[in-house]
Amino acid sequence: MTRGPVIGTATMVVSPHYLASAAGARILEKGGNAYDAAVAVSATLAVVYPHMTGLGGDAFWLTYSAGEGRVRAYNGSGRSGYAVRRDCYAGEEAIPRRGVRSAITVPGMADSWEAVQREYGRLTLAEVLEPAIGYSAGGFPLSPDQHGGSLLAGAALTPEAAAVYLPGGRIPAAGARFVQRQLAGTLRTLAAGGRDAFYKGSIAEEISEYMLASGGYLTRDDFADHHGSWVEPLSTDYHGYTVYQVPPNSQGFTALMALNILEHYDFADIAHGSYEYYHLLVEALKLSFRDRDRVLTDPDFSSIPLEHLLGKPYAAELAAMISPRQASVINSEPVGRDTAYAAVVDGEGNAVSFIQSLYFEFGSGVVAGDTGILLQNRGSFFSLDPAHINRLEPHKRTFHTLMPAMACREGKPAYLYGTQGGEGQPQTQTLLLTRMLHYGMDPQTAVNEPRFVWGRTWGDPTQELRVENRVEATVRAELTEAGHLVREAGSYDGIVGHAHAISVDDNGYRSGGTDPRCDGAAIGW
Repeated sequence: MTRGPVIGTATMVVSPHYLASAAGARILEKGGNAYDAAVAVSATLAVVYPHMTGLGGDAFWLTYSAGEGRVRAYNGSGRSGYAVRRDCYAGEEAIPRRGVRSAITVPGMADSWEAVQREYGRLTLAEVLEPAIGYSAGGFPLSPDQHGGSLLAGAALTPEAAAVYLPGGRIPAAGARFVQRQLAGTLRTLAAGGRDAFYKGSIAEEISEYMLASGGYLTRDDFADHHGSWVEPLSTDYHGYTVYQVPPNSQGFTALMALNILEHYDFADIAHGSYEYYHLLVEALKLSFRDRDRVLTDPDFSSIPLEHLLGKPYAAELAAMISPRQASVINSEPVGRDTAYAAVVDGEGNAVSFIQSLYFEFGSGVVAGDTGILLQNRGSFFSLDPAHINRLEPHKRTFHTLMPAMACREGKPAYLYGTQGGEGQPQTQTLLLTRMLHYGMDPQTAVNEPRFVWGRTWGDPTQELRVENRVEATVRAELTEAGHLVREAGSYDGIVGHAHAISVDDNGYRSGGTDPRCDGAAIGW
């Protein structure tokens, strides 16, 4: 299943679907820059990977402007509705994971498209949405991943959603032409009217009317008041690189904490793929997750002590807690896993690392009216416990797993990387960066190498360490002996997510890698 790296002398696009990567390459050829191409990739993914992402979901962005010489972040996540309170779920233990009452946060993706492109793009929004409109109106070959997602979650779709995603009451076969005419109409409206057509115009009106008629909570005011935010990214210095993440409500700081811990170890003395390598990474990440679960929520509602958590002295304390031969006992919460990560670098040196999601496969399972928009269920991760840090409150952003990454060397992007996979995102990101930085792997090799994911996913009673069976049996045995609850995963198991990466070398060449577990492509010029 492995493939070699794709190398471009000027540009590179990576994404989990080859049609989305091709859309980005088309926009670059047309004269667009990395921002134009990234929005085209994002929009096309919203069409051709509808089980993972869509116009009814959220997105987070890291951008590097060669002209400005700086990294910026855009938080494109939505807030809960003004009328959404814990007493809406009185007598229930948790917010439902599916259905209209799980769709309680405003979709932030459309706003983020216009924000990123308006700030830095060259083309019009209509031009960059053209590929997505074409694929939704004319159809595309349904991917094996969407077919698998339909088998897994098709029963959760409402009748309106099933009419789109299970045409004729059947799961469409991989390769069948898949058309979304209603979504095409919505995208045309957005292309003509911009983000206000979505949040203040006919699209918001139709979604909110559907919600009112169906027992949902989102209103016209919730859409009209939505705005994403340009924010300063978080960063840490790691072996001569500055590594960037989006700040909370993203969990990105977790990966920076892990790197700060790993800085106390000499990877020259640690063989890649050894017990020591995997044990160290798992333990550093578990300590980071422990703090994440204590503090992560919308920072507008609760102060998050990032200066302390990302401080080098605190990292030294955590590093000293790691036993070389004993796994720590730390609990985790299930956080979902279905997401789409992509990245673009253009010939001028601009770079965009971004990630988007509906949360679960097919999100809430709800298509709002005739919009063709599948609404996310991200808000179902809010807690109904009034003492919980991430408790549900009106007009609040929830703890968010989405976390694109970028590492810069001497002020310029060197690595762009990320992955699908909820709890697995900081884990796979740490694997990718250490492989590329410490062991000299190109992005494709780093992605191809076997992976793990630790933590509790939905329905699992224990914090298992799932390890792909390509990891040597002796290493897996050592991990078990150290106290890790090892479960063998498949050779290229989807449980570890879909990872993609770009590196930029000293010659300016762009090397791209995409995950063999998905339908992606790296396209370089």
